[in-house]
Amino acid sequence: MVPLSACTTTQPGRTTPQATTESLGPAGPVPPGMERFYAQPLTWGDCAPYATSEDAKSLFGRDGLQCSRLTVPLDYANPQGDTITVGVLRHKATDPANRVGPLVLNPGGPGASGMVAAASLASQASNGPVGKRFDLVGFDPRGVGASQPEVTCLSDSERDAEREEDLGIDGSPAGVARQEADAKDFVAKCLQRTPKGTAMLANIGTRDVARDMDVLRSALGVEKLTYLGYSYGTRIGYTYAEQFPGNVRAMVLDGALDPSQDAVDSLVAQGAGFGTAFTKYTQWCTAQKDCALGTDAGAATAAYQNLVRPLIDHPLRLADGRELTFDDATLGTIQALYSQQLWAPLNSGLNELKRGRGTMLMALADQYNERDTSGHYTNTQDAFTAIRCVDDPRVTDKARIVAAENSYDRVAPFLDDGRPNGAALDSCAFWPVPNTSEPHEPKVAGLPPILVISTTNDPATPYDAGVNLAKAMNGALLTFEGTQHTVFLQGNSCVDQAGAAYLISGTLPPDGRRCAAQ
Repeated sequence: MVPLSACTTTQPGRTTPQATTESLGPAGPVPPGMERFYAQPLTWGDCAPYATSEDAKSLFGRDGLQCSRLTVPLDYANPQGDTITVGVLRHKATDPANRVGPLVLNPGGPGASGMVAAASLASQASNGPVGKRFDLVGFDPRGVGASQPEVTCLSDSERDAEREEDLGIDGSPAGVARQEADAKDFVAKCLQRTPKGTAMLANIGTRDVARDMDVLRSALGVEKLTYLGYSYGTRIGYTYAEQFPGNVRAMVLDGALDPSQDAVDSLVAQGAGFGTAFTKYTQWCTAQKDCALGTDAGAATAAYQNLVRPLIDHPLRLADGRELTFDDATLGTIQALYSQQLWAPLNSGLNELKRGRGTMLMALADQYNERDTSGHYTNTQDAFTAIRCVDDPRVTDKARIVAAENSYDRVAPFLDDGRPNGAALDSCAFWPVPNTSEPHEPKVAGLPPILVISTTNDPATPYDAGVNLAKAMNGALLTFEGTQHTVFLQGNSCVDQAGAAYLISGTLPPDGRRCAAQ
C-alpha cells in the first residue's frame, strides 16, 4: 500500500488531492484467470474530471472525495480479451480509529450514478455513525456515467424531440406501427453509437455488474463485502449474493425489487404503488387551502385527469420554446410521488397548469429524465433500457401487453390517458442480443443474515416486494410506514439507527420491527 499523499490547494475554497496509488488486493477468493483484475492497484485522485452532469460537477468539487478507475473484463467469459473501466468515488471514514471498512453502495435506476449517490450521501452522513465508521464508496455501473465506454443511444436534441412526440398515447394500428418503428430506430442508434457495440450491449446487465463489484471488493482490500443497495441496487445486491454468498459481510437492501417477478408483473405492481402514493398525495393536497385538485379527495383523480388530458391534443408551449406534453406532465407527477418533499412543488405545478403555465411540471419531468438547465441529459435513460433489455426475457405476447396496460390503468387511474391501449412492442423486443438473466428466487446458501427495508407506500418498489425478497434470502425485514421511495440514511432516526447497528455490529432488528414517519 502506498500511503495517501498530502493535499494541495489549487484554488480558493477547494482542496485538490494529489494522485496516490493503493495496492490492497488481491483479497479473498480469486476466480481462475482473474488474478490481474483482483490484484490491481487503484490510483485515487481529483473527482472533478469524472463529472458528467451538473449534479456531479457540483458534488465532485467538495473536499474529502477521491476518485479512481477500476479495470474489468468486457466479457467475463473471455477475461484475456477486451477491457472496460468502472468509475469509483470514495469518501473515507471520518473516525478512522474505529473504521470498519468500505461500504459499497448503488442508488438504483438501473442507470443511475453511484458516484453521485456516494458524494451526496457523504455530505449528509459523514458525521453520523455510518459515515464515521465506513468509507462510502459509490461506483457507476459499467456503461453508466463516468464509466467508460458509456451506453449512448439518443442525442440531447433527439431526446427532447422524442418527449414532444408523445407517441405512446395512440393505440391505433397506425400508432402502434409508429411506436414500433421508433423502438427499432432507438435500438439501431444504441448499437451504432455505443462504443464496442454488440459486445458492450451483450455484457451490460446486472449479472456482469455483480462480477465487477467483486473485483472492486478485492481491489479495496477486503475479503467480505459490505453493501448498501437502493431500488434496482437491490437487484445488484441479491445477484451478487447469489454469485458470491461467501464474500458477503453485511448487506442492506432498501426499496427491493421482487426477484421472482418478470418485467410485466413488476410494471403492474409498480403501477399499483404509484396509484397508492397518488391517493396519499390527494389526501394531503385536498386538506390544503390552495389544492389544485379541489377539496374532495374522492374527486381528485378526475380533477387531475381534467387538468392533464387536454395536453394530449394541445401541448402547452413554454417560454423557452419547449412543449409540456401529457407524458411530461404525468412524468413530473410521478417524480413528485417519490418523496413527500416534492408534494408542495407538484401542487404548485398543477396550479400553474390551471393558469396555462407549465414551468414547474416541466422542471419535475426534467428531474425525472436527468436533463440539466443547459439541455444536456445524462445517459441514465439510455442505460436503463440497455440494462433492462438484457436483465429479463423480452416480451412479445401482444395480448399480454394490452392486458398489462389495462391493468395499469385500473391500479393507477390518474395516469390513464382515457384512450384505448395498443399493443406496441418496446425496444427490448428488438434488442440485438439475448437476455443474460431471468426472474427467479435467489439461491444464497451460505449467505450471512441480511437486512431488507421496505416502505408501506413506496410508489416505485411496492412493500410486498421487500417482504418477498426478505423471505427468499432468509433475511430480516424492517418496515417503514410512510409514502416515499427508499428511506435509509434519509433522516428517519428509527430506520437509520437500526440500519447502522446492523452494518457496524451485525445486530439485526427484532422480527416485526416497524418504524413510523417522523
